[in-house]
Amino acid sequence: MKYLRERALKREVLAGTWLNLGSSLTAEIAGRAGFDWLLIDLEHGSGDEAHLLGQLQAIDSTPAAAIVRIAWNEMPRFKRTLDLGPSGVMVPYVNTAEEARRAVASMRYPPQGVRGAARFTRAAGFAQDFDRYFGEADSSLLTIVQIETPQALANVEEIAAVDGADVLFVGPLDLSIGLGIPQQLTHPDFRAALHRVAAAAQKAGKAAGILLASADQIAPAIADGFTFLAVGSDGGMVAGGMKSLAAAFGQCRGGG
Repeated sequence: MKYLRERALKREVLAGTWLNLGSSLTAEIAGRAGFDWLLIDLEHGSGDEAHLLGQLQAIDSTPAAAIVRIAWNEMPRFKRTLDLGPSGVMVPYVNTAEEARRAVASMRYPPQGVRGAARFTRAAGFAQDFDRYFGEADSSLLTIVQIETPQALANVEEIAAVDGADVLFVGPLDLSIGLGIPQQLTHPDFRAALHRVAAAAQKAGKAAGILLASADQIAPAIADGFTFLAVGSDGGMVAGGMKSLAAAFGQCRGGG
């Protein structure tokens, strides 16, 4: 198991990208590219739980750690996902401290939480590593809560104070829409929101994370206090690469 929680809480800069194609092949390619973590997106991605196992197996053959974004903050979704053996879970639309506590409880076995235990799971080495996994999972799995709404922003200090809510991760598109400034990521209100999230995370000893659109945004995000960073997606990179190649043919045709 490739755990990231300790590194994230130390606010080490950790590099990631999104996997939204549901493909084990692009998952393996991304894992070999040098990222610290990869996000398998079960909320908005093309893949679903049927595709998850293959993607996790592909990532496990690489140095990268797998994080899974579940579709909603519901205990059965955590249980099914965690039993397949990712390094952590990202939870969308966490708006209150109570919702954050519910997510953390779903990540942990009793008495700390409500996660059901089973020996014959992939995470537990099909019973061969159950004792080790059971002993380390609660303290080692990474819980990422997304800050995506004005309500979450208003409650961000309380959310950050929840034990086990390790990374406060901004969803830029949803948050900007909620603030009434869609995609205006340089707007003063959006910039103020970022500063509030980063300050809350730092004060609570947590990490702040964000999804960035391009590599030139990495250094400014780090300067703003964000350390758990993702840039782009497998789908976006494939689409952009294909479009660029097709445009090159078009230029040659135009010049002929």
